[in-house]
Amino acid sequence: MIASMTGFASASEETPQGSLAVELKTVNHRYLEFQTRIPEELRPLEPAMREAVAAKLTRGKVDCRVTFTPAPSARSSLAPDPEAMAALKAASSLVSAQFPQARALSVAEVLHWPGVLADASLSADAQKELVLSLIGKAVAELTGTRTREGAKLEAILRERLDRIGLLVKDAEPLMPGAVKAFAEKLAAKVAEAGASPSDERINQEIVLYAARIDVDEELSRLVTHVAEFRRVLDKGGACGKRLDFLCQELNREANTLGSKSVANEITRISVELKVLIEQMREQVQNIE
Repeated sequence: MIASMTGFASASEETPQGSLAVELKTVNHRYLEFQTRIPEELRPLEPAMREAVAAKLTRGKVDCRVTFTPAPSARSSLAPDPEAMAALKAASSLVSAQFPQARALSVAEVLHWPGVLADASLSADAQKELVLSLIGKAVAELTGTRTREGAKLEAILRERLDRIGLLVKDAEPLMPGAVKAFAEKLAAKVAEAGASPSDERINQEIVLYAARIDVDEELSRLVTHVAEFRRVLDKGGACGKRLDFLCQELNREANTLGSKSVANEITRISVELKVLIEQMREQVQNIE
């Protein structure tokens, strides 16, 4: 089955220290893009989270949010990070050397500096297993959501393909009538002018006209592209880029059909084809 690139999923779990929650939101994107909003203490887990998502998704912009709400009864265990403090001290020394008049950092400013003070209960090592478990649950739920929406998109696309097929069948018998109308009009103009060209000359003009307005090739290509579109839908998987390419090809043939049109009915069919194809392209943009 095909899958949409739009979806939302969440997973959470209560621990003695508090509640840990993961939210995944995806929208359409040309490639797979993974963005996170997580507590700094859990930042070392980002590569593993990215791998877990990439193992299940191939396209889409993924916004991952991890939140931790401490339990009211839980005791906070705050521990300054020695490496962060050392880095801050080195940076402060460099600034002081360049600007002797600068005021030294206070204890409160050091403790509030990002990354210096961390909750020991929220360390990456302590929460790694739980975070990755929640990511797995959220990705599974997200995959189901995207698949269900993909099924709806597939139904819409197949309905449009059916209508395109009917329009192509309507266009096929119109060309002989257009050629016949041209022959009658040409004969009438010749008679009106009082001229008497040979039947061979008139036949040559009719043949040239028929070749100029012939759309059998375009109609055949439309049928072929529709069949390929159905084959790709039947195969499923990550097929959004392939379907987008086929929409471009369908639109090219519909434009050529319109440019060769010599009858109002053919023009109408060309316009309806382009409307249907544009509707399909809008849906395809959201397919993984």
